[in-house]
Amino acid sequence: MNFKSNKLRDAVVVALVATAATGTAQAQESASPTNLDRIEVTGSRIRQVDTETAQPVQVISRDQIEKQGFKSVADILQNIPTAGSPAISRTSPLSSGEAVGGYYIDLRNLGANRTLVLVDGRRLGITNDGLQDVASIPTAMVERIEVLKDGASTIYGSDAIAGVINIITRKNFEGAEANVYLGQYDQGDGQRESYDFIMGFRGERGSLTAGVEYSNEDPVWAKDRWFSKNRFPTGEKSAPRPGGLSGTSQWGRFIYNGTAYTLRRDVPGLDPSDFASYRPTNSTDVSNPALASTVYSGVKRKSAFLNGTFDFTDNVRFDTSVMYTDRDSFAQNAGYPFFSEDYPLAGPLSAESIYNPVGEDVDYVRRGWEVPREVHNSLTTTRFTGVFSGSFQTGEKYWDWDAGYLYNQNKGVQISTGNLNTYAVGQATGPSYINANGQAQCGRIDDAVPTPIGFGPGSCTPWNPLIPQGYDSPNSLGDPDVQAYLYQPGQAISRTTTKNYFANISGSILTLPAGDLGVALGVERREESGSFSPDALAQTGISTDLAAGPTSGGYNLNEIYAELQIPVLADLPFAKELTLTAATRYSDYDTFGDTLNSKFGLKWKPIDQLLVRGTWSEGFRAPTVADLYGGISQTFPTYTDPCDTSFGTAAGNARCLQDVPAGFRQPNTSSSGPAQGPGEASDTPFVTGSTPTLTPETSTSKTLGVVWSPEFVSGLNMSLDWWNIRIENTIVADSPTDLLDDCYLRGIESRCTGFTRNANGNITDLSFALRNAGYVETEGFDFDVNYRFETGFGNFTTSLQNSYVVKNEIKQDNTDNPPSQNNGFAGNFRLRSNATITWQLENLSVNWTARYYSGTKEACFFDERCTLPNYTAPDTGGQTSPQNELGSNTFHDLQVAYSLPWNATVAVGANNVFDHQAAPAYSNPNSGYAYYGGFDIGRFMYMKYQQKF
Repeated sequence: MNFKSNKLRDAVVVALVATAATGTAQAQESASPTNLDRIEVTGSRIRQVDTETAQPVQVISRDQIEKQGFKSVADILQNIPTAGSPAISRTSPLSSGEAVGGYYIDLRNLGANRTLVLVDGRRLGITNDGLQDVASIPTAMVERIEVLKDGASTIYGSDAIAGVINIITRKNFEGAEANVYLGQYDQGDGQRESYDFIMGFRGERGSLTAGVEYSNEDPVWAKDRWFSKNRFPTGEKSAPRPGGLSGTSQWGRFIYNGTAYTLRRDVPGLDPSDFASYRPTNSTDVSNPALASTVYSGVKRKSAFLNGTFDFTDNVRFDTSVMYTDRDSFAQNAGYPFFSEDYPLAGPLSAESIYNPVGEDVDYVRRGWEVPREVHNSLTTTRFTGVFSGSFQTGEKYWDWDAGYLYNQNKGVQISTGNLNTYAVGQATGPSYINANGQAQCGRIDDAVPTPIGFGPGSCTPWNPLIPQGYDSPNSLGDPDVQAYLYQPGQAISRTTTKNYFANISGSILTLPAGDLGVALGVERREESGSFSPDALAQTGISTDLAAGPTSGGYNLNEIYAELQIPVLADLPFAKELTLTAATRYSDYDTFGDTLNSKFGLKWKPIDQLLVRGTWSEGFRAPTVADLYGGISQTFPTYTDPCDTSFGTAAGNARCLQDVPAGFRQPNTSSSGPAQGPGEASDTPFVTGSTPTLTPETSTSKTLGVVWSPEFVSGLNMSLDWWNIRIENTIVADSPTDLLDDCYLRGIESRCTGFTRNANGNITDLSFALRNAGYVETEGFDFDVNYRFETGFGNFTTSLQNSYVVKNEIKQDNTDNPPSQNNGFAGNFRLRSNATITWQLENLSVNWTARYYSGTKEACFFDERCTLPNYTAPDTGGQTSPQNELGSNTFHDLQVAYSLPWNATVAVGANNVFDHQAAPAYSNPNSGYAYYGGFDIGRFMYMKYQQKF
C-alpha cells in the first residue's frame, strides 16, 4: 500500500515531525517487517495508512520533551491543558495511604482513576484504589507520549473514560546516549538531579535497547515559602490578618477549673510539679506547624529498562520489554497535636503522677514537637511484557496478529514516625513515684507497673507532658527514653499484581468502492489482585494514627472486542473521504457480572485541507480492589447535623424530637461548645469502609471537531473539538451529612441504623461507606493551532493549545438536591492554555512557553477577602454565597540550547522565569497549604547536558 496524496495528512505529518502537533495521532512503527506503511494509532486496533482519525489525539514527541524544563513524565503530563488538578499533590504532606509518593494524571478533572495509562498500548499497573503511577516510568525510556482526549473503553476496557495516555518507549535505538540534568529554585532549595544512560544496537534479525536512570528531588520546606510559612499567609499577594498559628503548641497546657495553664518560661529552673510555676495560657503559647513541615515532598527514583525484538522469520517476530523502578518519597509534618481527652486509653494526667501540679486528674494538650511526623514511602515496580506478532497475506489483503502476556507488580512499604502509642501514654502519665535510686518510675510504690509485653523497647518511662519543648529535663518529651517508650515506628505494606493475556488480529475483509473494509478482533483476560496492610498499632486502634483495617482481594475478567472501519465515499466532490468506524467490547467480571460498551466514529473530508470528525462512545469503570475489599478506617469528617436547632435542615421535626433533646446543638470539633456553623468536623472518630456490592460506573462521551490545514498557508494546522462526558452511577464515598439527611429529612428508615447518639443527642459513632450514586458531567472545547515556517534568520515552530470548560457538574447522591457547579471554582479552571514558540538557527535553539490558568473563585473565610460578597451561584434559586475571586496566572518558561561539535548538546533554562506568584487560595485546592497545588512555587533554574556516542 502507498500513501495517497493528501495535503491535510502531509501538514499533520510535518507538524508531528516539528514536535508541535495536536489533534492527530503520530504513527507507531508497524510490528510487521513486511508491511511498514500500515500503522496503528492510539484509540484503534486497525492498522491503516492515514494518521488522521475520528478522535482527537495530542502527541508529545521526544524532541518536544527535551525542549522542556520538566524532567519527569509526571511533570510533563501535568502541564498539558487537558490535565486536571493533581490527584495527590506533592504539596499535601498530610496525605496517607499506599498511593502517597506517586504521581497520577487526572484528565478533564474527572479523577485520576478515570484516566487509563498505557505503556506501548498495554496497561500500567495500578494501586488498590485503581491509580496508575506515571512516576514509575523513567523519562529516558520515552520516545513520545500520545494523549487520546476521548473515551476508549471499547478498545482498552475499564477506566478509559476521561481519556487514554499511551507512553511509547524507545526501540530500535542504535548507539549510546547520556544525559545529565541539574536544577534548583532560586531560593537555593528544591535541588533536582537526574542522570540517565541508554544504549542499543540493531542487527539483521533484531534489536536491543537498554537504559538506566537515577533522579533525586529534594524536599522544599514550608518555612521557606511565603504561602506556607504561616497558616494564613500575608504579603503583597494577601491582606495582613492576625492569627493563623496553632494553639496546640510545644509549650503544653492543662485545664484546671475551666482555665488552661502553661508553665512559665520567663523564669528558669521552676518546679513543674508546683502549681505556682504556672500561669494562664495566653496568645504567646502557640506554635507554627509550618516550621517543621515540608511544602514539597522529596522523591528519589532508580530505574532500569530493556526493550528487545527478534525476527524469527520475515513474518513472525517477538517483542519483549522489562522495567524495574524503585521509588522513595519523604514528607514531614510537625509533631502530633495530642489532646488527652480525645483518647480514653491515654486518659488525663493522673492525680497520682509526680508531675501533676494540682493533685487531681487533669486533661492536657501537648504538640509532640520533638518527634515530627515523618512518612517514608518506598515502592518497587517490576514489569514484563512478551508479545509474538506477525503478518500474513490472503490475496491482496494484509493481516496483522499478536498474542502476548503482561505482568506488572507494585510492592510498597510505608514507614511512619511521630504517632503516639496511646496505651503507652496512659501508662507514662498515670501514677508514678520516685524509686530508691532517685529515678521516676511508673506505677505506685507498692505495685510498680512494668511495660506490658509488646509496648516499647524497655520499661515504662514516666512522661511530664507539661514541660515545654527545649527544656533539658528528664522525663520531658526530649528525653530519649520517653520517646522510645511513647513512639513506635509504623510500617504499612502494600502489593498489587496485574496479569494480562491478550490476542489480536486486524486486517482487511474486502475492498469496497471507497477503499478497504478494515476489521480488528481481540480477546483478553486480566487478573488483578492487591493487598494493603496498615501498621499493626493502627489496626488495633491504640495509635494516634487513624485506625485502619487491612485490604485484600482481587478480581478476574474476560473480554472480547470487535472494531470495524468502513470507507463509504472517496475522491468525490465534497467527499474526498467519508469513513465510519464502529467498535464494541463485551466484558465479563467475576465480581459484578458483565457489561457491553460500543463506540461509533465519523471521519469526513469534504476537501483535502479540511477534516470533520466525531465520536459517540460508551465507557465504564469497574470497582477497584479497595472499593470492594478495603478495610475499615477511622476518620474525622466534616458534617452537618440536620437536627441542630441553629442551622439544621430538619430541626424540630418528629424524628429529631424523638432522638435529640430540645435546643440540641451539634458539638464543635473539640467538644468544648456548639459548632460555629454547618460543616463542622466530628468530635469523635467515625468509621468508613468498602462496599462489596458496588457496580461499575458507566459513561457516555461525545466529540465533534474539525481539523484545517489551509492550502494558502504552508505549515499551518488548526483544530477545534467539542467534547462532552457524562458519568452515571458514580462510585462515591457516602457522607455523614447525606446519611443523616436521608434519615431525618427524607424519612428513609433504612438510613437510620448507621449511627448512634448519647443522651445529649451527640453522635457517638457513625459508619458510612462507598455507594453508587449521582453523576458527573463535564463539557468543553479544545482549540489548537500549530504553525511552522522558515525564514532567512532561522526556523520557527509555534503552538497554541487551549482547553476551555463550559460545564463541570457533580452530584453525589440520588436526591432532588441540585448538583454542585464546580466550573471556575477551587482547582477547576475554565481555561488552560499553553503557547510555545521555538526558534532554531543552525546549532542554536530557543524555546519559550507560556502556561495560562484562568481565574477561579473560592468560598470566603475572612470578610475582608470577600471580593464578591453577594455572589449568586448558577442554579441556586438566587441564593447568595460570598466568594473571593482569584485572578488568572501565567507562568513563563525559557530554554536555550546549543549543539556542540563533539555530538553533544548543552541547554540552560528556567521554569517560571519571571518568578510569578499566584494569590493565596484559602480553600487549599489540592494542597496542604493556602496555595493551589499545581502552581509553580518559585523560579526553577536548570542545566542539561546530552552526549551522544
